[in-house]
Amino acid sequence: FAGLGKEVYPLLKFSYDSLQNDTIRSCFLYCCLYSEDYGILKWDLIDCWIGEGFLGESDRFGAENQGYDILDTLVRACLLEEVEDDKVKMHDVIRDMALWITCEIEKEKRNFLVCAGAGLKEAPDVKRWENVRRLSLMQNQIETLSEVPKCPHLLTLFLDFNQELKIADGFFQFMPSLKVLKMSYCGQSWSSFQLPVGMSELGSSLQLFDISLTLIKELPEELKKLVNLKCLNLRWAYRLNKIPRQLISNYSRLCVLRMFGTGWFNFHEAPEDSVLFGGGEVLVQELLGLKYLEVLELTLGSYHALQILLSSNRLKSCIRSLFLPLAGDATSIIDATAFADLNHLNELGIDRAEELEELKIDYAEIVRKRREPFVFRSLHLVAIYECHKLKDLTFLVFAPSLKSLSLYGCNAMEEIISVGKFDETPEVMGHISPFGNLQTLDLSRLPILKSIYWKPLPFTHLKEMAVTHGCNQLRKLPLDSNSAKERKFVIRGREDWWNRLQWEDEATQIAFRSCFQPHSW
Repeated sequence: FAGLGKEVYPLLKFSYDSLQNDTIRSCFLYCCLYSEDYGILKWDLIDCWIGEGFLGESDRFGAENQGYDILDTLVRACLLEEVEDDKVKMHDVIRDMALWITCEIEKEKRNFLVCAGAGLKEAPDVKRWENVRRLSLMQNQIETLSEVPKCPHLLTLFLDFNQELKIADGFFQFMPSLKVLKMSYCGQSWSSFQLPVGMSELGSSLQLFDISLTLIKELPEELKKLVNLKCLNLRWAYRLNKIPRQLISNYSRLCVLRMFGTGWFNFHEAPEDSVLFGGGEVLVQELLGLKYLEVLELTLGSYHALQILLSSNRLKSCIRSLFLPLAGDATSIIDATAFADLNHLNELGIDRAEELEELKIDYAEIVRKRREPFVFRSLHLVAIYECHKLKDLTFLVFAPSLKSLSLYGCNAMEEIISVGKFDETPEVMGHISPFGNLQTLDLSRLPILKSIYWKPLPFTHLKEMAVTHGCNQLRKLPLDSNSAKERKFVIRGREDWWNRLQWEDEATQIAFRSCFQPHSW
């Protein structure tokens, strides 16, 4: 619109100028590096802020809390919008104003170059990079970075979501100040993604390195020279099958290691010298030597590796996410009571644990020890895939903060919460009302599932329930007219399944009729 720069931006800038201090202003401007309308994960953004050195707290938890406080401040000031519980985004006009500040008003101090989501097939002329401090080329179609730029002042480089990207050897050799390097979802069009030779040149400066969601198969030995690395994100680098020994343990200053879903694709076909595999025991041993580690997301392929992890009080205090692809492991029972000591466990995934029959928990012991039943207070996301002998997930009644539950291919699961498991501890019954914070429930290929819960629930926060193919025995949902009074949510499924459902009464059926959205799968 005509006049934005002269009339509107100065008015909006009043909110920016009114922010409490320069730290909050720097954190706000950093958000314009992301593409227009991009949902920014809060923890990912805070990782970057910490990597840049914006947050001055000496310990990770203090810095994280400061980061979340800043996000709340920016949301209250209407400079960021909260998209979901875990995401924020910038309104288009606010983002344009932020770019105006960084590129015109405070160019000498900030000096951003932002080409995010611009549809580029070629990178901007590297001569323009020379004095840039923060550069974003994310969400483009750039195929090659062949020229070697000289960027003595560059602190942050975003290359995420360039699916064709190949990077020339030596590309990073003249970036002596680079602290944050994000390459998530790069090279997805190739059979594998390779890092360029010369990454070791970033050894003295790099704080955060993100190659999550890439098809990388092997980490090169030269990454051992990234000795100042504090945050390494390998989330869902699912084809990764080799990490050199002592690579992780060499990162003596590492605070954050994100390896949820890492190596999933070929977890049990890795070479013997890989620390990822052999169940993950070697990797856990390396982690024990990292004295600054505070945030840990881990993929383990054996129950033995899990037991080693759970024997370390320090590592237990770090765990945020656990992914357990237990194919080939003969474990029939996992003692879920041990998870009660993982105070920060946010995310739990179990995949292809074909012999697993029970996630066991001693309900009476929990009540006796803790005097209150909720022990998995931080657990937000649970996904269970192809655990063909698993009968129920009754331990979830002790997870009051659960927001997302996905179940797929559990052939023996007849009920999600089993009333029979409370027969010996009736005192627990009065304390529990599961799924109070659940937002999404996704059920698929559960051929004998008959019950989600034995009585109706309010589902105060539920947004979507999807019951897709292979759940034909689920004839009744835990809903009544009181559930309908709380709020409406979407129910997706096959029309023939919907038509066979049994309801508490006609009023309930009428109340939820408008919630149903048919799907053919």
